[in-house]
Amino acid sequence: MFMLRNVGKLIFGDSSKPEIIHLDQGQLYIVRPNSPKGYSECIFKDAQACIRRTSTTYQYQLVIQRAFEDGEEQLLDDAEDADDAKDEKLFLLDESLHLRNISRDGTTVFAWRDLSGDPGDLYEFICDSSTQASAISMFELVAMQCQFERKYRRSHDTATEKELHQFSFEEAIPPASSAAPTPPAASPVASPVKSKTRSGRKKDAAKEAAKDDTPPREMEITVAPPAAQAPEGGEVLASESAELHLFDVSSGTFMLQDAGVTATVYEVGTWEYWLQIDGDDKAWMGQPVLADLNPVFNFEYLSFIFNHYTESGTAYSWLLRFKDMETEERFQEGIMRALWEQLNQQKWLKAKDDERDYILEAFNEITMEDVPEEEEEEEEEEEVEDEDGRSEHYDSDEEADDVETGLKDGSQNSQLAVGYKHDRSFVVRGSKIGVFKHTAQNGLEFSTSINKVATPKGKAFEPKKVMLHAEDSSMILQNANEPNSLYRMDLEYGKVVDEWKVHDDITVTSFAPEKKFSQMTGEQTFLGISNNALYRIDPRLTGNKLVESQLKQYVSKNDFSAAATTEKGYIAVASNKGDIRLFDRLGINAKTHIPALGEAIYGLDVSADGRWVLGTCKTYILLIDAEQKEGKNVGKLGFEKGFGKDSKPRPRRLGLNPAHVAQMQAEAGSTLNFTPAKFNTGIDAEETSIITSTGPFMITWNLKKLLRGSKDPYTIKRYQEEVKADNFRFGSDKNVIVALPNEVNMVAKQTFKKPTRESISTPMKQLRSRHAIVDERY
Repeated sequence: MFMLRNVGKLIFGDSSKPEIIHLDQGQLYIVRPNSPKGYSECIFKDAQACIRRTSTTYQYQLVIQRAFEDGEEQLLDDAEDADDAKDEKLFLLDESLHLRNISRDGTTVFAWRDLSGDPGDLYEFICDSSTQASAISMFELVAMQCQFERKYRRSHDTATEKELHQFSFEEAIPPASSAAPTPPAASPVASPVKSKTRSGRKKDAAKEAAKDDTPPREMEITVAPPAAQAPEGGEVLASESAELHLFDVSSGTFMLQDAGVTATVYEVGTWEYWLQIDGDDKAWMGQPVLADLNPVFNFEYLSFIFNHYTESGTAYSWLLRFKDMETEERFQEGIMRALWEQLNQQKWLKAKDDERDYILEAFNEITMEDVPEEEEEEEEEEEVEDEDGRSEHYDSDEEADDVETGLKDGSQNSQLAVGYKHDRSFVVRGSKIGVFKHTAQNGLEFSTSINKVATPKGKAFEPKKVMLHAEDSSMILQNANEPNSLYRMDLEYGKVVDEWKVHDDITVTSFAPEKKFSQMTGEQTFLGISNNALYRIDPRLTGNKLVESQLKQYVSKNDFSAAATTEKGYIAVASNKGDIRLFDRLGINAKTHIPALGEAIYGLDVSADGRWVLGTCKTYILLIDAEQKEGKNVGKLGFEKGFGKDSKPRPRRLGLNPAHVAQMQAEAGSTLNFTPAKFNTGIDAEETSIITSTGPFMITWNLKKLLRGSKDPYTIKRYQEEVKADNFRFGSDKNVIVALPNEVNMVAKQTFKKPTRESISTPMKQLRSRHAIVDERY
């Protein structure tokens, strides 16, 4: 156990996190050997254990939390009489607990004294059988270090092994008679997650009886594909020894392929790099180092998980496990250097030290999530219907061929604009725009269609980008064939009435409102960006509409791609290079420059108060806290004051578990490609959720879970077709508007499910309501 001590110090020393270490899944029992109340009682059937810092130096808590089904916790939070104590047990980590563990029937049991109970009473946390031995040893070690610090009032770094060993107790642990160990997992790498709502458990028997007798689809064991021919190499960026595991879709686990491989990252051309993995007697795989790699480093498990796409487009998820942290750190720097140089086309060593640290830190934040096992969780399907915009005209017996869902010209829905001032959504489809009314029942009704989007001279075009404007009375449109101009559509008349020439030489790459909620007002000005300029557009000017006095133009090509504003009008601008600039106003240099992580940003959103910046990349979402935590500008935003040299904002890289990505690819056949992510928003509304999609999957992140470091912060909803665009209904975080190729729906966020083999492989039943789909006139 003490061989892990140096690793324990590293995890223990990360003071930015209140929780030092955790065990993801288990059950909590209280055992009363001498009590007339009963021998044992299950407190939490699904629980997590963690060790948490307190506000008092040298004091720590052992915390056991009940695991929630997604949505259940929010319902409890919203309840006025919610009692957090019922869902969390706290124990001061002191040697009087006599915390110890044993192995029982293939599972590990942690036990400690119930100091408020009768003599002999104790608590037992029964770990899930798939919990790794290394995680258990690490948890035990950190608990001993905490007890040492409490007793001796000094850092555990000064403790000898003899001093730590005095907190290793070996008393007998009586069994919790009603505790049944969970089935063993098939893999030592991934631990399954099981969690059910209370009402879901009550329905288990009825659901079992109602199950279809149709046998489940057989899935073959995943076999490694033939390795691609390795190209001739130049400079080697990293070469390390490791174990190699391959994710098996049929069992939902990582399977060991080779206990001794060499993973090498090397240069193969100008700003081109290659990852090659070879065993003693065969080449296992090779691929270019690109963003599709979706790299995830986990230093707790000394692992690196990544995706591999063959020439046919098939995705595989691989895992490398290294012998120690130093080896993984060397390999991580090689991978991140290759990704960064490939995007920025300059040498990694030319980047500033703080920028390199920032990039590496961002990729350490994502930890390997548990892979769900075969036994699926039961959802509240009978209580939460997938209504998806169902209206009172829904015909339950309507056949699919009764309604024409697509236009004969082959057009598909492409963009979505959600109204702020009025309950309307606008969906772009070729050169047409459909208008949908939001109903009081959280549904959509087709209202009307604008059948020809054309310039004032009558030339039809397909809008590249749209934005609602001036109390939702107008829509600003961009024509890809006219990069120097924008158009205004009067929504009352349903036609383009103005063409605005922005500038003779400066193009419009994208545009954004003057302030986050400007579309609810009569504000006429708005912001525009080109490849290397940020400026204000005022339609009231004669001639060109760009305000020359409020133009910030850069000499170098920054390749700006997206912009967003806060409620106060602070401005965030992202680029295809992957960096972000924060401004408090136009015409000046950025207050804060956030370095690129290695992938282009093409979507950007900002919370109303400016605290959170949300950037969308192809394979991950970037969440940045813009509030300063140290220095003379504590409490200020990066929009208002620049961050100190050594205090860059800390990024949170929101990525999908690579195992989930492999399952999605196996089911849907599409690579990761996120739509621009959005916060829920509304006047005086707190941002609580993030929505995006990739292929036929919609994904929503729970912001509260993200900030507390939860292992499962996102849920998914799968459709049969690709999701083209999505956004929250204005003023709500519970309803999402989604545009499919030929349908427009409003769905309840509560119908999203945890990513399991079942939820990934099973598309939701799409409705055939005449009002839920795109009307044939549209």
